Amino acid sequence: PPPFTGVWMGDSKICAIGVHCGHSITSHGLALNCCPDLSWFQHIVPCGLVGTGVTSLSRELGHQVPVEHILQPFLDAFQEVFDCTLVLSEDPG
Repeated sequence: PPPFTGVWMGDSKICAIGVHCGHSITSHGLALNCCPDLSWFQHIVPCGLVGTGVTSLSRELGHQVPVEHILQPFLDAFQEVFDCTLVLSEDPG
């Protein structure tokens, strides 16, 4: 919920986004919860937001949603929204 960043399902975050700037380098990313073990979030205050929860696609849809099923549709949507072509590399460097 505003003013918090990310993607929310009610009071639970399903996708975190972030930007880091330091040492003349800017990095950004996101974490879409597909099928994590959500019990680990009971031991922390996720994103430092007291009173909010964490959810996943699997919990919200009521069946297991592996990352492999989401990756290509996500990449296709990313390219469409940002009007770009992604170039995937096996070399992380």
